[in-house]
Amino acid sequence: MIRGALVRAKARKRLGRRGRRRLVQGLMVACVLALVPATWMRLGAGDRVGTTADAPEREVAVVFGAGLWKGRPTPYLAHRLDAAAELYRTGKVKVVLVTGDNSRVEYDEPDAMRTYLTERGVPDGRIVSDYAGFDSWDSCVRARKIFGVDRAVLVTQGFHIHRAVTLCRSAGIDAYGVAVDEPRDATWYYGGARELAASGKAALDALFRPDPRFLGPEEPGVAEALAAGGR
Repeated sequence: MIRGALVRAKARKRLGRRGRRRLVQGLMVACVLALVPATWMRLGAGDRVGTTADAPEREVAVVFGAGLWKGRPTPYLAHRLDAAAELYRTGKVKVVLVTGDNSRVEYDEPDAMRTYLTERGVPDGRIVSDYAGFDSWDSCVRARKIFGVDRAVLVTQGFHIHRAVTLCRSAGIDAYGVAVDEPRDATWYYGGARELAASGKAALDALFRPDPRFLGPEEPGVAEALAAGGR
């Protein structure tokens, strides 16, 4: 009887070790699978990422939304817009396409972005708004299909820029990315961790190329802003 109890105890111990080993192996596999899309995004962007000083001259800069706080751009979005304003002031771009979320009446990223840019010297006529840039893939596809952008400088934070460049290239845009520098604070690390999850969806978007949630008719805003000439 005692011997049977010892045998059963040893068996439970072996099963426990086996279960823990399988759990560790499963976690390792999950981590590898999570890193594959992010690695692909980085490889897809290649050497097409730099600073405002490195950026080539392109007619259009695309600035991705990053949230509002009390109707004004969050610090991260403000930093993106500062970089876009610098690109305009230095003659690297002629038009800024601001793309963000306006799915609710009380939440209007593109108009807040426009106001911020005009306050920093970018003429209103040189800013074009995309009100249905609900995520990075939607923004890239709409920039190409709706606004006719085929070459652009993309502006966003470093943890997002490789995904943005890869997605826009998949959507048919010859894209170069400006990585806005940020201090390594809690928000930055949160953004980096979020990219692991977002990269999985991005990989599926780049592979299957779905239509955005809202496509709509073509808009002449970018072409008209470029044709207006002057600065």
